[in-house]
Amino acid sequence: MTPKNSEISLEDRITGALVGAAVGDALGGPVEGYSPDQILERHAGRVHGIVGPWNGDAWRTARPIAPYHKGDGHVTDDTLMTHALIRVYDRVRDHLDAYAIADHLVPDLMTNPRWIPELEAEALPLQRIFLAEKWLVTRLHYGHVDPREAGVGNIVNCGAAMYMAPVGLVNAANPPAAYTEALDIAGAHQSSYGREAAGVFAAAVAAAAAPGATPDSVVTTCLSLAKDGTRTAIEQVCEVATHHTDFESALLPLRKAIAPYDTVGPDYRSPSLGARRPSRLHTIEELPIALAMVLVAAGDYRRAVLGAVNYGRDCDSIATMAGALAGALGSPVPDDWSKTVSEASRLDLWEPAATLTAVTREIFERDVAHRRTHEAAFAGLGGPRCSD
Repeated sequence: MTPKNSEISLEDRITGALVGAAVGDALGGPVEGYSPDQILERHAGRVHGIVGPWNGDAWRTARPIAPYHKGDGHVTDDTLMTHALIRVYDRVRDHLDAYAIADHLVPDLMTNPRWIPELEAEALPLQRIFLAEKWLVTRLHYGHVDPREAGVGNIVNCGAAMYMAPVGLVNAANPPAAYTEALDIAGAHQSSYGREAAGVFAAAVAAAAAPGATPDSVVTTCLSLAKDGTRTAIEQVCEVATHHTDFESALLPLRKAIAPYDTVGPDYRSPSLGARRPSRLHTIEELPIALAMVLVAAGDYRRAVLGAVNYGRDCDSIATMAGALAGALGSPVPDDWSKTVSEASRLDLWEPAATLTAVTREIFERDVAHRRTHEAAFAGLGGPRCSD
């Protein structure tokens, strides 16, 4: 019997979100960068689960994917970065800021070899992450830039948002705190709407982890916190999503709704001149579409993730976000998917969740103690209003 949303434990929500994000990432990887029509033609229909590389056995040399083995259940950099951030939480065992990224995340990326599924080899994570993430190393390690400002000048994309689920989970049921913490962390990585999306996605995960949360309540929370083009895009895209109950009919309307706010343009592999530049009018594409797919699916994990995957474009990150949100809401991740992804990627998908759950409880207890100390100090100042 499936438990009611209000009965799902913190541990189960954290596990659902993190395993759900990794599985979504793995499902989206092999079709990343392609359009829904191209996916339909390549797979003789829609993708309904784990598939192999787009170019089959030629994945090692076929451009533009080479040398990465995307597909067959391999996670991508979204999951590698998410797990790296969890390791920072495990080490610091407190709320994080931009300095924690400089002091802990960057050295981890640079110095600790790990199994990289897409390379089918042990390597430094730095050798897998994209240019927007390599920026962290360039600016923080080599440039010694103030971590709070290091994201300025970077490509404005979903690079920071894609791994912010742990921030939302540490601040479960407290979206404003998640938003604030993620904005601080993301300042080391991104600026403009890339940084904003990181804050809003963390808030969305925190909202999804609250007892009684629904896809509608998650979107409402996002709209209460989001600023500028990010807010407008979420509002417009999610309004379109309310008119659909299956992803097939939603694919083109959702792309049409996000197009005015997306800087990349219609051809994902040939970005427009204004692509990924700072703006108060625009947004990353991934977050609004992920929220929309969760709405279309009414919070169901399988449907939300498959909608994200078949949308194409940056669908590994879209499916990562949709998977995290649906998992945090309590929709179960299919066991066959999670088992296959874990085995294929040679990753224990459940260990990071157990680690983050323990750290989250420690942080909450410390937060309560800080709050009590503040209350006592404020009372000593005569701050509380006297009741009649």
